[in-house]
Amino acid sequence: MSKIKTFRGLMADESNERIHLKTLDGSTGYQIVKMEVFPEKPGVVSQESCIKIFSVEQTGTPDSTVNFSNNTLIATGFVSNDTSLESKGLINANRVVVFDRVTFNQDIFITHHDGLTGEKCNYYLELEQVSLGSVENAVATLKNIKNRS
Repeated sequence: MSKIKTFRGLMADESNERIHLKTLDGSTGYQIVKMEVFPEKPGVVSQESCIKIFSVEQTGTPDSTVNFSNNTLIATGFVSNDTSLESKGLINANRVVVFDRVTFNQDIFITHHDGLTGEKCNYYLELEQVSLGSVENAVATLKNIKNRS
């Protein structure tokens, strides 16, 4: 039976977080099985939040640019809410989450950017813990080293 580890948090606009997963021997790997994004104040403020998860630490200020060709991007979530429509009896809320089923055995890094109003956003993440053999361990570790250069 596989073990699921959960992580959750509230991220300020233009913030970065590290989720510590690295072990001394690298024999424990993880795969994302669920990711959710949720506004801090749903229906109260307008926002357009983009949360991204990377296999390497990001430098600079987070933005909302999503490039699926970036091999260090392993997940992204977007949530938008337009409160100006609620006075007209309409609700405009949208949420999209995409993640890759890649196995990693190092720390992962989360960024958040709200391109509209600078609001905070919640994330919820479920990672499935998997045991890695020596070959899988080496592949995951080498992939991480390659992505850092």
